[in-house]
Amino acid sequence: MFDTILIVDWSGGNDRGAAPKKDAIWTGVARAGIAEDPLYHRNRQVAEGWITQFLTDEHNAGRRVLAGFDFAFGYPAGFGQVLTGSDDPFAIWDWFATRVHDTSTANNRFDLAGQINGLFPGTGPFWGNGLARDIENLPRKGLARQGHGMTEKRMAEQQAKGTFPVWQLSGAGAVGSQVIMGLPVLARLRHHFGGRVAVWPFEPLTAPIALVEVWPSLIAQTIAATCPPDRIKDAHQVEVLSRAISALAPDALRRMLDIPVTSEGSILGLHQAHLLDQAASAPPLRNDCFALPQGVHWTPVDAALGHLRAHLHPVAGVETLPVAAAAGRYLAQDVVAMRAHPPAPNAAVDGYGFAGPAVAGPQRLPLVQGRAAAGQPFAGIVPAGHAIRILTGANLPQGVDTIVMQEDVQATPDYITFQGPLKQGANARDAGEDMTKGQIIARQGRKITAADLGMFAASGVGRVQVYRPLRVGILSTGDELREAGAPADVGQIYDANRPMLLALVQQWGFQAVDLGLAPDDRPTLRAILDQAAADCDVILTSGGASAGDADHMSALLADTGSLALWRVAMKPGRPLAMGMWHGKPVLGLPGNPVAAMACALVFAAPACALLAGGNWTDPQGFTLPAAFAKTKKAGRHEYLRARIRNGQAEVFASEGSGRVSGLSWAEGLVVLDDAAQQIAPGDPVTFIPFGGFAP
Repeated sequence: MFDTILIVDWSGGNDRGAAPKKDAIWTGVARAGIAEDPLYHRNRQVAEGWITQFLTDEHNAGRRVLAGFDFAFGYPAGFGQVLTGSDDPFAIWDWFATRVHDTSTANNRFDLAGQINGLFPGTGPFWGNGLARDIENLPRKGLARQGHGMTEKRMAEQQAKGTFPVWQLSGAGAVGSQVIMGLPVLARLRHHFGGRVAVWPFEPLTAPIALVEVWPSLIAQTIAATCPPDRIKDAHQVEVLSRAISALAPDALRRMLDIPVTSEGSILGLHQAHLLDQAASAPPLRNDCFALPQGVHWTPVDAALGHLRAHLHPVAGVETLPVAAAAGRYLAQDVVAMRAHPPAPNAAVDGYGFAGPAVAGPQRLPLVQGRAAAGQPFAGIVPAGHAIRILTGANLPQGVDTIVMQEDVQATPDYITFQGPLKQGANARDAGEDMTKGQIIARQGRKITAADLGMFAASGVGRVQVYRPLRVGILSTGDELREAGAPADVGQIYDANRPMLLALVQQWGFQAVDLGLAPDDRPTLRAILDQAAADCDVILTSGGASAGDADHMSALLADTGSLALWRVAMKPGRPLAMGMWHGKPVLGLPGNPVAAMACALVFAAPACALLAGGNWTDPQGFTLPAAFAKTKKAGRHEYLRARIRNGQAEVFASEGSGRVSGLSWAEGLVVLDDAAQQIAPGDPVTFIPFGGFAP
């Protein structure tokens, strides 16, 4: 839809000086998911001149531009009726443009707000006089206002969490001054570009330049999580938001823009913030990320895996979850212990505590009245030469550092006896001996296990930042395919790949998206891919992964300039069509079910783990004696369908990739590397269970 995205972080204040500063005007530009370095503008006059020239240059270059400004394009309904006699937003823009006086060092926004308040009954809607002098009709606080008849927030602000009203002109988070000082600029841009500009949501976006209201705080969590400590937040957020919008699939952006016309205006992505957040969470993959070095005809398996590992990175969005809801997710940042575990020295056993050590021979210690139990610490001090009853998990009272187990004690109500020696610190746990406060206890990229949840909770961690579930689209292509159970002619076959791959992706812990069957029709396939790019993070297809005349998948990816047709030296497998579609990676697997399964296990599993935010995973297998004989030539990896019987790896009777039943028969794969091999029964071979390929 748009070739260029421009995001403007506006300011209602005066000139901020030559050096870049926070709370100033910043602009960010991105194209196809690649953002340029943000630019600082010291005042509105400089910024307006730059924006006007930028839009002119983009238009002259034939590029369509979406220009997003982070202030409201309208006021609550009814405001325009009082101000201009109409709720036409453009009439309001022009009204402000003729009355706002603005220089780099002064402006009349507070006085103008007071004049507007005088047009309303009661106190008037604007408040927040930020000047030292009093202004007629403009209160400093908002609590005393009444009788003006305006709602406090537009409908958009009522629906967006954390917004501020357009009436507040000063104070932390205030946006009212930005609106008053921004609408005249929009009015001048609109008149300058005439029919070349359209304003959302007031007009259809048929012009080459679109002016759109944005609010970076829709993705505040991702902006904060990705902002380096030494970077100005305003600069970072225009870069992140421009990149995110430019990386959206066209259908996703169309859905964001498809809202009812309202005179109040609205915020782009208000009800699809998750799509913006997802696009913003990680930089997009390069269009050439699957390209192999020139001159490569056959790619070894290890080289192909190394290329994926080096060129892929997380694309899933980021969110924060309670620990109890985070099992199975990949950590988006390191987890740090909030307190030591144990938080204080405590008892490892039930028994009696005292100040050790105890020397060899009989010991007799008087008992202190009371006891120490978990959650019920002893408040007093245990004198030297005395003991106290203590239970497992109880904090050690002052004066106690050693515990004798109750099984080794003879006790009366007044004293205990036991046989020494017992070293100092016996049966006691030190504070922080398991985890210390501030210690990194889990690294980014780890897949959270049930045991991890216990560790997080024990260290006081209540919430963790994780990647959203990776959405993996599964598509089968080919006119010959039919759904299982449907009528099929002699020349047609049932689609085995899609149900197999959907289940496999779910077993890996990802969200499987069924994209259905695609015919050998390029426009239809293109439409399916367009929708898939809007709904998925990665697309797995089967069929069409070669250079044949009917392989429309490869042809479409070739049209994007991203196609990499990998001829991998492996059996079964070989043709893999890799590419990008609207910023989303496409992994084209072979159409043969056995080859599709093998390539999914070997390549798609570790690739999806990286895209999901996890660490690269090598398959986990073990060595077994072979229950078969085989001669293998050098030059390619071979994957044999296999299972374990009587402690040996036996292989399926046929290596033919058309024997789908062999996948069901097998429990995993025997992997033979590139070297020539002569295997006899009893020779060691590597067996990887199907589950061993899972991330």
